[in-house]
Amino acid sequence: MGQQGDEEREFDIKWADDAEHKEPSARARMLAARWKENPPGPVPFRGEPEGVGPRRSSWMSTVIVLGSVVGVIVLLGYVNFRAP
Repeated sequence: MGQQGDEEREFDIKWADDAEHKEPSARARMLAARWKENPPGPVPFRGEPEGVGPRRSSWMSTVIVLGSVVGVIVLLGYVNFRAP
């Protein structure tokens, strides 16, 4: 009996996959309706970010991180040295 149910389900999946027309998703229908009246303009694959300043070099970031770590170590050592 369980085997018959599996065959029916497999038939249903094959039938659904072989369907000629599949209904688009709600988002696809919404975008199609919106774009019918006002089509979108061309957009580059990855546009340049706007308002971004010059990037720091990787060595400068490394110096900042290591300097912060050394500063925290020195601060903790000073606090432990001053504590009675």
